[in-house]
Amino acid sequence: MSTHLLDRKDVDERLTWDLSGIFKTEEEYEATVKKTEELTKELEEEFKGKLTTPENINKCLDKLRSIAELLTLAGSYAYLAVAVDQTNTENLQRQMKFRNVASNIESRISFVDSEIIQQEEEAINKAIEGSKENANYLKEILRKKKHALHPEVEKALSALSPVLEVFEDIYNMAKLADMDFGTFKVEDKEYPLSFSLFETKWEYEKDAKVRRAAFEAFYRKLKEYQHTIAAVYQAQVQKEKIIATLRGFDSVIDSLLFPQKVERDMYERQIDLIMENLAPHIRKFAKLLQRIHGLDEMTFADLKLEVDPDFEPEVTIEEAKRYIEEGLSVFGEDYREMIRRAFSERWIDFAENRGKATGAFCATPYSAHPYVLINWADKMREVFVLAHELGHAGHFYLAHQHQNIFDSRPSLYFIEAPSTMNELLMANYLMQKNSNDKRMKRWVLSTLISRTYYHNFVTHLLEAAYQREVYRIIDEGGSVTAPTLNKIKREVLEKFWGDAVKINEGAELTWMRQPHYYMGLYPYTYSAGLTIATQVNKRYLEEGQKALEDWKEVLKAGGTKTPVELAKMAGVDITTEKPLLDTIQYIGSIIDEIIKLTEELEK
Repeated sequence: MSTHLLDRKDVDERLTWDLSGIFKTEEEYEATVKKTEELTKELEEEFKGKLTTPENINKCLDKLRSIAELLTLAGSYAYLAVAVDQTNTENLQRQMKFRNVASNIESRISFVDSEIIQQEEEAINKAIEGSKENANYLKEILRKKKHALHPEVEKALSALSPVLEVFEDIYNMAKLADMDFGTFKVEDKEYPLSFSLFETKWEYEKDAKVRRAAFEAFYRKLKEYQHTIAAVYQAQVQKEKIIATLRGFDSVIDSLLFPQKVERDMYERQIDLIMENLAPHIRKFAKLLQRIHGLDEMTFADLKLEVDPDFEPEVTIEEAKRYIEEGLSVFGEDYREMIRRAFSERWIDFAENRGKATGAFCATPYSAHPYVLINWADKMREVFVLAHELGHAGHFYLAHQHQNIFDSRPSLYFIEAPSTMNELLMANYLMQKNSNDKRMKRWVLSTLISRTYYHNFVTHLLEAAYQREVYRIIDEGGSVTAPTLNKIKREVLEKFWGDAVKINEGAELTWMRQPHYYMGLYPYTYSAGLTIATQVNKRYLEEGQKALEDWKEVLKAGGTKTPVELAKMAGVDITTEKPLLDTIQYIGSIIDEIIKLTEELEK
């Protein structure tokens, strides 16, 4: 992997995504934005003040669907261009301009929900009976009725959305554009450092001196920005509290769970059970890493070490395509065809370049195909990351075929289930393919632990535990500063790791690494999704194809059901603690298996 990042213009085009899948030309983009503005004007003239009959309500919503589709396409186009190159001012300007247009449109159409919400329940129920396409949208409006504000207030909030949504942008600018990590030195040798290099390379570096030096340098730089980022985050949570109070919620947490259609006890259970029951298993895994790597002590800076760092198979993009296609072929031909298209039609941005977002994500513009961003490093572990993102792609590819734009997105609680399900299927496939190779088997199992489960059940869960403490302070009328956030983060880490891992100086700043805190109660949903996926995969291994057929029906259902109902369709009851305890036990059994394989290999 090259440590010197290219400018976007110098990257091989075949490694980049092709946004012409959304718009062929800049003119087409401009025309769509214009058309959306015109439709909005028409909608306003035709229906404002007139949403008093079921007929008008449905006619208006039919038109609103078209606006939503065009807006999503234009928004995705503007956003995706910036995601791969934050240094391109032209793209940044386009995105900012689009945001202003979008907030103006959202403000102008905010009367729709407000007027419908003011109607008698009987009229809304009649409208629900009158249109299958709008029924779920209207049911959701009924659910929100008691938290709705006066139409003028809703309009003002919509108009303010560019300002209210700016905090994540400020965070990203500081992190990706302003922070210059320079280089760090170990024994007279200089090494380059950046956010991306730290997260994709140095955290996994097996030379302890280099790894720990990178850790120190990285966190030293974060520390310089801690008060600024804390102020941005404080503004974010304060905004969430103000809106929660305005809408009549007692707590920010309840307000953020409301759109997820999740009960408070499901949220609390996810955090409490994992903090309590998973910790002993994961500490055991940390101890194994310490033994394998011969470390005097296990520190927070060492947690990303591989069980077998000399055995990370190298994989080209071409080979990855083959693996993923075969591994996920259990879903049948239509799914396989989607994966082929993702590669051949350039839905995926593999390139590493300056100004590109770190990590990986999948964007799913309605009525176009999905787009996946990844920073490809020619390692087998990227196959899991790519399978994960293609899980999101496959989910919305199917949901968009079977649901309209109002009905396509399920609750955030469920979003990570299809993606993590794909990681488990990849693991099944690689284990079968290499069933006689103990070393490969151990590599797959330890990747499942250190990537799939660690990422979702530890990293994001510890974020969730930290986030819950922040919201408790905010709910009690307090505020948070950098020292407070550092203290909360350190306490969460120390509680989970006990005396198995020393929490290095700087580790408490880990809260500065994650954009998830600007997305509501997102972090805990990773372990929720993976709990569902683990149970579905278990069912598949026990019962075979029927489990996957059920799962595909779940994917097609999109947002037409609650998380509890979707899980039930797949044969999982998430209203009890059983699936979660089962999953924790399963994680423990994989760790025991890794320890056993390690002992056999050492003999």
